Amino acid sequence: SVTIIEGQSSLSIIKKIRKTFGLTGLVEKVPDEGTLLPETYFYSYGDSRQSLIDRMQESMKKLSNRLWQERPIKNDISSLSEAIKLASIVEKETGKNEERSHVASVFINRLRLGMRLQSDPTVIYGITMGKFKFKRRLTRKDLKSFSPFNTYLILGLPPTPISNPGAQAIMAVLNPKKSSDLYFVADGYGGHLFSRTLREHNKNVSKWRKIRDSKKTMN
Repeated sequence: SVTIIEGQSSLSIIKKIRKTFGLTGLVEKVPDEGTLLPETYFYSYGDSRQSLIDRMQESMKKLSNRLWQERPIKNDISSLSEAIKLASIVEKETGKNEERSHVASVFINRLRLGMRLQSDPTVIYGITMGKFKFKRRLTRKDLKSFSPFNTYLILGLPPTPISNPGAQAIMAVLNPKKSSDLYFVADGYGGHLFSRTLREHNKNVSKWRKIRDSKKTMN
């Protein structure tokens, strides 16, 4: 078996498949972002790599179409394509299952109000295009550098997904938490602090920086 982790780029997944023992043949091309379903796949010795990739794509199609059909009647997401794009961002923003619907609600609230998403992972994807790991902190220069994926500069969603989201992230986007929050920031302990106003958000940012700096001092 081979396990594909949520939030990886298509190229990262292909690199893993190329190194997976027991598979044969070449992968014809790197699939588009957001078309591969992360989960554990079982295969037989001698199966082709391309056949496994085809199964991943078929699994994503079946799952995403089913979740789209099961979505609430009242929903702010206008298409499955939009849902996958936003789910790919939610997947990169939090690894906590219980937070995904809350993060999704923040972004949906922002889209509804015509606010920029201002998501760091979209800026990172614009720099790496999923080809390598981003190993440094984002700078102000990064945030001000234009790319069609930089949601600090563009309105709305990026042109493509920025990762391959899992089922939970897609469900979170189609069934977001009911909230009026517009901001969130890391809490320093693996989760996030959410807020409705910029004033509250700035206070939370200050808390996070103190925790971050204290951890640096301890190290």
